[in-house]
Amino acid sequence: MTLQLPSVHYLAILPELITIGAAVVLLFAAALSRGRLDRMVGTVVVASASVATFVVAFFQWHDIAQHGASTTLANAVVLDGFSVVATVVIALGLLLSALVAHDWLGRESMTGVEYHILTLAATSGAMIMAQANDLIIIFLGLEILSIGLYVLVAFNRRRANSAEAALKYLLLGGFASAIFVYGAALIYGATGSTTLTSISYFLGTHVLTSNGILLAGLGLLIVGFAFKVAAVPFHLWSPDVYEGAPTPVTGFMAAVVKVGAFAALLRVVASSLGTQAATWRPIIWVLVVLSIFVGASVALVQRNVKRLLAYSSVNQAGFMLLGLWSGTARGVAGTLYYVMTYTPVVIATFAVVALVGGLGDEGHSLEKYRGLARRQPWLGGALTVLLLAQSGAPFTTGFFAKYSVIAAAVDAGGVPLAVLAMAGAAVAAFFYLRLVLSLYADGAEEPTLTQVPVASGTVIGFGAVTAIVFGIWVSPLASLAHHASLLFLQKP
Repeated sequence: MTLQLPSVHYLAILPELITIGAAVVLLFAAALSRGRLDRMVGTVVVASASVATFVVAFFQWHDIAQHGASTTLANAVVLDGFSVVATVVIALGLLLSALVAHDWLGRESMTGVEYHILTLAATSGAMIMAQANDLIIIFLGLEILSIGLYVLVAFNRRRANSAEAALKYLLLGGFASAIFVYGAALIYGATGSTTLTSISYFLGTHVLTSNGILLAGLGLLIVGFAFKVAAVPFHLWSPDVYEGAPTPVTGFMAAVVKVGAFAALLRVVASSLGTQAATWRPIIWVLVVLSIFVGASVALVQRNVKRLLAYSSVNQAGFMLLGLWSGTARGVAGTLYYVMTYTPVVIATFAVVALVGGLGDEGHSLEKYRGLARRQPWLGGALTVLLLAQSGAPFTTGFFAKYSVIAAAVDAGGVPLAVLAMAGAAVAAFFYLRLVLSLYADGAEEPTLTQVPVASGTVIGFGAVTAIVFGIWVSPLASLAHHASLLFLQKP
């Protein structure tokens, strides 16, 4: 007997090979080095891997334009416009968060490249989720992403809060993964396949006389995804984990994890299970409303900035789910545009939080931000732009991001849901504006940062400029998201 190996299109899986390969290179270099490697080595390797991914994505997009979307590795991995754009956003999040971590590691006197190895490994998991065309591969990516994050959350061994947050994340994440696997098993039992395109083809050409197993599997899959995107009521881990994790890790989680999870969620629910929209749309409707209003209302009473941003992330997840609820190409494009523009903004926001927190990463009280713009005009002004972008203020990326998903919901007949979303945005604007006004208020004098580090300053400046430039000049990113969604692979 001969072993039949599937054909491999290496261009399709090259981003994952680059990130995993970079992690392995750093791991061996650290093991074979006589002393601990300097953090600059890790930062350079991460930056090189990210730039290499950008270059590969250009060739991938060209290949898709020439030959169309395709699958490889026995239809387990897909190469289409959606996966390429999602991979680029993930690589961008990796690069920006590595720059923030570079300054944080130096301030905390941490040497070595362990942090960079873990972020590279976790990033490869997010990329696998974005390109997966099989439920088993999605689970594989989910676990690679999660295991790295469990360690990263507890990376600062000097803080008891970090260990507590990591333990909570580990326990709840394990339950969520088990629920996801059970859902995938039920989907396989109902359709006879775990490949997304085969599931879509089966459900489009067959009528199930009894669909209880399929519906149960669908519900469990949504629960697993809802945990990862921190949608209510599966969000209870997020405020404690966001607060306890090192601030660069929090920014990494808020951006990269959301991109990978939403990419897989959109592909599974909107594309593969699109024929079951009558079943999953009511579930998503509830998740949208709860996430928007619970995230906004609970954030109003927070006195810790990291917890406030955690509930802000919950609120943002509700709007991202709004595009999924529409179940249309416009909705998918809206959610993709949302995560594209949210990634640099939220990482830049946490870069400011890391600087204000100072040595020990403990100074995250709202009072510490009072008068920040008076003491540090550049830093306070940048944070103002970033917060306004997240609130959805006009002439920022957040405005069109919210508009795109709300408009998609209206087109899909969800006028009441769109009205509720706009009301939730008004509530959320209050806590964003309260923090903005606090930046310019008179307050007790705090030590002024003598100099903003170059790496963190670059990230903050990039996030603020992106929020303004692409908030005014919307067409490039909106067109990219639109074309990427049209290239969704639909054939079995």
